[in-house]
Amino acid sequence: MIKFPYGISDFYKITTKGYFYCDRTDKIPFLEQSDSQLFIRPRRFGKSLLLSMLENYYDVATKDQFDDMFGSLAIGKNPTPLRNTYYILRWDFSCVDTTGDANYIKQMLFDHINYCIEGFLLYYRDYNLPDVTVDKKNAIGTIKSLINAVRMTPYPVYLLIDEYDNFANTVMMGIHRDKDRYNALVHDEGILRTLFKAVKSSTSSSGFDRVFITGVSPVVMSDITSGYNIAKDIYFKEQFNDICGFREDEVLSALGEIVEHCYPKSENTNEAVENINGSAEKNNEHVEKALGMMKTYYNGYCFVPRLNQYIYNPTLCLYFFDQFKETCDYPRKMLDSNLATDESKLEYIADIPMGREIIVSMMESDNCLEVEDLSDRFGIKEMLDASFKNNMFIVSFLYYFGVLTLAGETDEGELTLKVPNLVMQGLYVGRVQKMLLPEPRERDDGIRAAKQVYQKGDMEQVCDFIENHYFRVFRNRDYRWANELTLKTTFLTLLYNDILYIMDSETELQRRYADLTMIIRPDQRRLKIFDVLIEFKFVTLKESGLTGDAAKALSVKSLHELLPIKKALEEGEKQAIQYGKHLEEKYGNLRLKKFVVAALGFERVCFRKLI
Repeated sequence: MIKFPYGISDFYKITTKGYFYCDRTDKIPFLEQSDSQLFIRPRRFGKSLLLSMLENYYDVATKDQFDDMFGSLAIGKNPTPLRNTYYILRWDFSCVDTTGDANYIKQMLFDHINYCIEGFLLYYRDYNLPDVTVDKKNAIGTIKSLINAVRMTPYPVYLLIDEYDNFANTVMMGIHRDKDRYNALVHDEGILRTLFKAVKSSTSSSGFDRVFITGVSPVVMSDITSGYNIAKDIYFKEQFNDICGFREDEVLSALGEIVEHCYPKSENTNEAVENINGSAEKNNEHVEKALGMMKTYYNGYCFVPRLNQYIYNPTLCLYFFDQFKETCDYPRKMLDSNLATDESKLEYIADIPMGREIIVSMMESDNCLEVEDLSDRFGIKEMLDASFKNNMFIVSFLYYFGVLTLAGETDEGELTLKVPNLVMQGLYVGRVQKMLLPEPRERDDGIRAAKQVYQKGDMEQVCDFIENHYFRVFRNRDYRWANELTLKTTFLTLLYNDILYIMDSETELQRRYADLTMIIRPDQRRLKIFDVLIEFKFVTLKESGLTGDAAKALSVKSLHELLPIKKALEEGEKQAIQYGKHLEEKYGNLRLKKFVVAALGFERVCFRKLI
């Protein structure tokens, strides 16, 4: 049975111990086209495995293991002349402690570099390297000593830097956000700028002959540009869109193996022959259902404008594969806890000018935004200075951190970005809920009200909660986006539950769109809960001819009899009935509860339950 390398980024172990691996070695010739490269991808998107693959391909010390690792892969059949011709030096800046002041961080960075170089010297001790002086107080000096030694040997160094911006981003966006500490690291003669100057000066002759740098954003590189302006940005190049993600055919292949393991054919020969067609058909059904889940929750990432080629998040896929193989069932929580910390990026955005508005408005616009272009260079000044905050900046930031992805181009030439999938949508929902209901007790009350909808088919408590809590927030903050989409967003933040449901906003049903559907996950249909369909209508106070105080004074019966509300409910009922029929045709065997919800301004909300 195939093994899945969840949490493993060691290329040697993966390729020699029978682990699942999606071959990306065909990208190596393209990577050799420049000597120094910067590659950007969101965290937990396979960057470390990519570096491990490069490390093992170019390392002079792994020459004898080449066929074991690469023999069956694309590059093994047609290797480049540079294979196994380098010493490999690798730094991982995610290991640098950021808890102290700038001087402390500087020393931690020096310690990390020195430890890596000491490991380098031990690893290559049989290669007759001249002595290298390790300066504990100044790793820049250690680097220079190493370069002097390497120049006396036949092999240059390939420098691999993983998460180059990790500790700087932590300083900038962590709990103890500190602009001065960050500036001390990257500006003027800050240690990060000084370090990259040293790397740049070592890229000549036979020192650091090649450099490959990974990170999650170009922010830090923007701030140290004068210190290191030789890296070629490759993250928008078409041939590298899928270098770290999984394609759908690869996901299907893995699911096929898992399903065969979970649902083996009968060992009885006669029975096996008799049922082989039915068994294969049933297994195909299992594969298609699993793929549908993974496509909904994990697919949707595109990193190249106008390419329109979507890939799956590899960490999430391996998390799913691993649990599916172990239990022959889907994970209860579709979000791997290792990615849950991405919510901090949304928290950061919510705290800067325009951030709250963009996060909420995105949920109201079918999780999409449009911008003129993506910023590929912006530094800490733009990150922290309110005068630099604009739509393009915030959207670009969310794109680089993986909570938005490219979705195409408008007829006017603007880029469209979207929330990639249901897992990321859940992070947005959680952030909006905390923005609107900062008190945990209030959020708990909302959750209890939401349970009544899908456990009892009762909408009353949710409507009361929205009227008494959310609407108060909207009125107090004077939100300018008062419409049907706002109403839908408030309900979505309360009802969202991806453990039980495939949540969908604007579900397409025969070229028309239902406002909000909650379809029970295939693996949860054994539970005594309902599928839910909700249509939303919004009536402004102006349309009703009432003031806010007059609207609040209406009885429930008078609210339902108000002519604009009555018309809205009747219109919504027709739509909900039609969409309900389409949902039954699409899914079958639903326990569907249909509702129409109508709001009167930010004052009142009522509903109609359909039979």
